[in-house]
Parts: sequence; C-alpha cells; structure tokens
Amino acid sequence: MNYTVGQTPLNEEEKEGLKIKSITTRQELDEFEQNNIEHALEWLSHKKIRVDDFLSEEFVKKLHQKMFGQVWRWAGEFRLSDKSIGVDWRIIAVELRKLLDDCRYWLDNQVFSEEEIAVRLSHALVRIHPFVNGNGRHSRLMADIMMEKIFHQEIFSWGGMNLKEMNSERSLYIDALKQADAGNFSPLLIFARSRN
Repeated sequence: MNYTVGQTPLNEEEKEGLKIKSITTRQELDEFEQNNIEHALEWLSHKKIRVDDFLSEEFVKKLHQKMFGQVWRWAGEFRLSDKSIGVDWRIIAVELRKLLDDCRYWLDNQVFSEEEIAVRLSHALVRIHPFVNGNGRHSRLMADIMMEKIFHQEIFSWGGMNLKEMNSERSLYIDALKQADAGNFSPLLIFARSRN
C-alpha cells in the first residue's frame, strides 16, 4: 500500500489486523473504510451525547471502533508501537486524560471560542495519535461532534475535500497542523471553515 504525506504507515502485525482479506489496493481499503465511517455517522445521528460522556476515554475509543471496526481488528484500541508522529505509546492514556481534562476546563471557563475549543481538541488528538491509523479522520469527526452535539453549531467543512488524497487541501491542512504545533491556531481555524 502506498502512503501519502502525513499518513502513518502500518507495521506487519498491524496489517494483519485487516478483517477483509480480499482488499489488495489502497483504493479498496479507502472504500471499505469510508463505508464503515458512514455506518458510524448513522450511529451518531441517533445518539444524544452529553459533555461528560463525550469527554471520556470510553467515547474516544468507541467512536474509533464504530468508524473502523468492520475493517480493522485493532479499531478502538490504543496503538502498541511508536509511530513517526504521536506520543510514546505507553503514555497515550495519560496524555488523552490530560487533553480531556483541559477540554473540560476550556468549556467550563470559556477560555476559547466554541470553534477554537473543537479545533484544539482535534489538533491535540492528532498530536497524541492514539490509534494505529485513522487518527486524522477520527480527530476531525470528534471536532464535528463537539460542534454539532455539544455546541449545537454547524460542523466544519475541513476544506470541503477528501483529505486522504495528496492534494493542495491536504497540504494546507498539514501546514495548518504544523503551525498549531507551534501555538498558532489561526490557520487551522481558517482551514476548518474553508470550502476550497
């Protein structure tokens, strides 16, 4: 399988977690994953989500499992190896707990705008990189859930394009993530609302 810039390669053991052995190309994998994500969106459409439930390790894992569980055995489980991005795999749970506690503080004290809280959550999830794969899609959906179900606002457009493919929108997204790494969240906020 070929990986585009910013995608996390899988090791051989992680590849063995593929449930559908007939998949042989990246395009086929993308199609199966997208179908699985659509099932997760259907599940979400009927779900009422409270802040306490949303800001929990259980929900973070369950959402990933709902998004990828029909395709990957390890869906919804924290990764057990280090990647080129993300925290040391042994401290994922600790870093996630800190993030969720920070997010609760931002909400309770209105530290940032609603949009910025959601974007900061998404960015930090990508930085932690809790799962073997699918972290970007998972983090963006977490931000969208926060916007729709917690803040009762319109979800983000995230450039209006497929961010799995290497294109100008993906380049803008990766650049915005890097700027957020350095503490400048403006480009990521702009990108989240853009419809290129």
